[in-house]
Amino acid sequence: MMKRIFIAFGHHNTTDSFNAAIRDNFIDEVKKNGHEVDLVNLFEELEQLPFYNSNFNPPPKLVLEYRERLEKSDVMFLVGSCHNLRMNSILENWIDWVLHPKWFFSYKSMFPESKYFKNYGYPVAGAMKDKLGIVSITYGGPMFSYFNFSIFDNIPYRRIKKSVFKLGGLRTKYLRFYSVLPNMSKEEFNNHMLRVRKLARSL
Repeated sequence: MMKRIFIAFGHHNTTDSFNAAIRDNFIDEVKKNGHEVDLVNLFEELEQLPFYNSNFNPPPKLVLEYRERLEKSDVMFLVGSCHNLRMNSILENWIDWVLHPKWFFSYKSMFPESKYFKNYGYPVAGAMKDKLGIVSITYGGPMFSYFNFSIFDNIPYRRIKKSVFKLGGLRTKYLRFYSVLPNMSKEEFNNHMLRVRKLARSL
C-alpha cells in the first residue's frame, strides 16, 4: 500500500552530513517501494518560523501550511541531531509550533465542574491520531554517555515519545545513531545506512 511520508530535516548541513545521508538513503529506499515523499529541509526554507511564542494567535501561516501537508501524509519523519539532550533547535522550534494544541491534541477535563480539580484531565489525540511518527537522532558520543546523564524520560527519544508523540496518538519508531564522528569507518557508515533502508522497507 502506497504511503505519503512527510520528512522534516533539521540539520544545517543539507548536502554531505551523516544526517543528510540518512535522509537520502531513506528517500531512495521508500521511493523504490512505491511511496511518496514530501521533504522539508528546514534550514533551506525561504520562509523561516519565528522563535516559538505562544502569544501568536492565530499561528503563522507557515504553521498551517505544514499542518495541511501533514494531514495529507501517513508518516511523519523527523531527522536531526541531539544537542544538550534535545533535538537541535530548529527541529524543537518546529515541533513547538506545529505539534501544538488543539490541532495535534487537546485536553479533556476529568472533573469540569470541580473548583479544585478542573485542570486534571487527559489528552485527546487530534489530526495525527494513529499515524506513524519516526524520529532519527544522531549523537556525538557513545550510548553509555547519554544513558549515564539521564536514565529516565528526558533521554531525547523517550521524551519525544512520551511527552510529544503520545499526546497526539502517534505510533512511534526510532533510529538512534551513536558516536557519529568524522573518523567513522566506511564499514560502520554502511551498516548504519543498511539500518535506514531496512526501516524504509518496513513501511
